[in-house]
Amino acid sequence: MDNILVCRNITKQFPGVLALDNVSISIRRGEIHALVGENGAGKSTLMKILTGVYQPDSGEVIFEGQPVRFTNPRQAMDRGISIIHQEFSLLSYLNAYENIFLGREAKKLGVFSDKQAMKEEARRYLAMLGIEIDLEVPIERLSVAERQFIEIAKAVAQDAKILILDEPTATLTVRETERLFNVMKGLKAQGVSMIYISHHLNEIFEMCDRVTCLRDGQVVCTKDVNELCQAELVRHMVGRELTNTFPAMRHKPSSEPVLEVKRLANPGEFDVSFSLRRGEILGIAGLIGSGRTEILRALFGADRAAVHEVYMEGRKLEIKSPEQALQYGIGLIPEDRKAQGLILGHCVRHNISLTHINKLSTKGFISARKERQSVLEKVEALRIKVPDIEHLVMNLSGGNQQKVVLAKWLATDCRVLIFDEPTRGIDVGAKSEIYELMDALAEQGISIIMISSELPEVIGMSDRILVIRKGQISAELPAGATQEQILEYAIGGDVG
Repeated sequence: MDNILVCRNITKQFPGVLALDNVSISIRRGEIHALVGENGAGKSTLMKILTGVYQPDSGEVIFEGQPVRFTNPRQAMDRGISIIHQEFSLLSYLNAYENIFLGREAKKLGVFSDKQAMKEEARRYLAMLGIEIDLEVPIERLSVAERQFIEIAKAVAQDAKILILDEPTATLTVRETERLFNVMKGLKAQGVSMIYISHHLNEIFEMCDRVTCLRDGQVVCTKDVNELCQAELVRHMVGRELTNTFPAMRHKPSSEPVLEVKRLANPGEFDVSFSLRRGEILGIAGLIGSGRTEILRALFGADRAAVHEVYMEGRKLEIKSPEQALQYGIGLIPEDRKAQGLILGHCVRHNISLTHINKLSTKGFISARKERQSVLEKVEALRIKVPDIEHLVMNLSGGNQQKVVLAKWLATDCRVLIFDEPTRGIDVGAKSEIYELMDALAEQGISIIMISSELPEVIGMSDRILVIRKGQISAELPAGATQEQILEYAIGGDVG
């Protein structure tokens, strides 16, 4: 087989962590090669070596038959290796063609930007991908999928020979995902190789030719996708059998409502009424853009609602800010944990103690002993894998970051927790841990509202399901509802 890229015996060590241990992998020309593994398995470190962010301690990278050692991402891009991260590298105030040619602008007379030439070239690259986008619209006004296509066009414009896609469908709708897959098929037909990183294993079996699994910094296996089943791949990833994705639920919700939303509304956006029982997991389903997140952000006080008639245990709540929500015992684990749930540049201790620092203070002075004890209790209770509580949150895996967000709210004795996409970007092993934690919290009498785009998650975890469509509740379904039933109410028609 014609290998465009070969990594041989790559080893990379950080203080106290062996991130990659003698890793070897090959990428064939024109193949889509999946790279899977739990968070912390070494996937990101390997990709950073391929793109020049890190250099290996030992081993070699051979690209197009020649040994290479990139010292920065620009060198990798110039040779034809591009990566599309979950967090895009586009400038939001520039438009599509300006981003595609950023740093490589076409010039008139060697001085002036040739906008017309760049527009024509940008149209050609987008046409190659089968995509139509208004080139004059600022990036900030484009959808997530359109921004992703701009990133891909940017890579194609730089003659990418290997395209690394890191969780590319994490924030896409079903239709947008289909468009992305069509683009990938077109690139594959043109001979572009792709490394595909995703926790959605069904996508790997649909799109990829081969898969390499990493565990604890080592290659566990490399196989053709058609030689594996999903259960076997999961077993390779986690090193054990996961017999059930969802836990056998121990919690039993009471009939007594803890939270009653008599009416929560913003004209033209949403208008809902519902109740939440003590110890219940209430699932919220709906298409992206249906208003799910907006409703729960308004309930939490992160966004203002024109009508906010909410009661907790019979007491009317006045929630105009997250601080007030917290005072009433309501916490939010947000969809974007990195931007909204954590202070990435701070340590685990600071992130967890932030919400209850007043409990740890005496006359304005923080008790270091109380803070450390409180944080260590939460780290142990939630089984957060961290060398010590002074470790920076940005260096934790996605699953452990999510546990830190949860820990800071549990420290406040919240009675209601809102989980928005609780397992987005989290590997299968960590997902099971999050599900078990949610079940345990509900068993303790904590009430949970869970928004999720993954219908198996909604079905597997919920005691009741509310389906949101165009800002309104289109159906209330019992536990055990089918995906077809949920989609019928989410879309507003028969899905067959």
